[in-house]
Amino acid sequence: MSERLRLVFAGTPEFAVPCLQACLRAPVDVVAVYTQPDRPAGRGRQLAASPVKQAALAAAIPVEQPETLRDPDAQARLRALAPDLMIVVAYGLILPRKVLSIPRLGCWNVHASLLPRWRGAAPIQRALLAGDAETGVDLMRMEAGLDTGPVLLERRTPIGPGETGGSLHDRLSALGADVLADGLARLVAGTLPAAQVQAEHGVTYAHKLDKAEARLDWSLPATALERTVRAFDPWPVAEADIGGERLRIWSARAVDMPHAASPGQLLAAGAAGIDVACGEGALRILDVQRAGGRRIAVRDFLNARPDLKSAAGPAP
Repeated sequence: MSERLRLVFAGTPEFAVPCLQACLRAPVDVVAVYTQPDRPAGRGRQLAASPVKQAALAAAIPVEQPETLRDPDAQARLRALAPDLMIVVAYGLILPRKVLSIPRLGCWNVHASLLPRWRGAAPIQRALLAGDAETGVDLMRMEAGLDTGPVLLERRTPIGPGETGGSLHDRLSALGADVLADGLARLVAGTLPAAQVQAEHGVTYAHKLDKAEARLDWSLPATALERTVRAFDPWPVAEADIGGERLRIWSARAVDMPHAASPGQLLAAGAAGIDVACGEGALRILDVQRAGGRRIAVRDFLNARPDLKSAAGPAP
């Protein structure tokens, strides 16, 4: 291409920042960054800029923060930028058809799953909850449907046995920047492959996380509860009642421990952890957080609750 492409970037959370940085390094002109309006944050509930806004301002890129893109004035402002391409990464606002049609080359989306599996809002956590062995990121050409567009490029990665929502988030964020940089380089060079239509089978939806899901159900197998603990680290963090006290469960692992105890019954407590009976096996709790406290190892928690050692039986 003889002239540099005019690119608009739309994103909001930390996940999207590496992708914005990839755009800034690419041989294109980022003419504006769209991000959600500033929201109250922290204990003081002061208005705070999104991570993407902070990165855009640091790079001296103009920032737009419309409440909605359905507003005709917001659409007119975008049209006035005369973008060739719009990149969308975890933006959080719906792009109407009129917006999708504004960029000359359409809109691309970086999505943290191997489509058509886990379309929707929380693909990282849903992949962990389901026990998927593999995930990745797709660079997709956007359509009006929810993550239904054809895929341009893909990066795959295994999910490790100790992977958490936080660690997988960070790896996929970097992988997303990599696949986006590759796509932009290919577009500029005229070597972008034809987009591949998504398969009609294997469609699953990654519904938005609900804090109620973080409450551990001891009737489930221990393996499923371990995945819940890992998936909900760092948010919303798994919760359970242990010894009559509500605790946040930061780290735990499933133990193949035959027992005849009722789900939720404490089996053992000691330096190695607190073992709780599940529908199948036991969950060994390793790190917890008391109300108003910080994350601590179970051994430190048991120092404050020595009654649990006798109530649970011999230490493992």
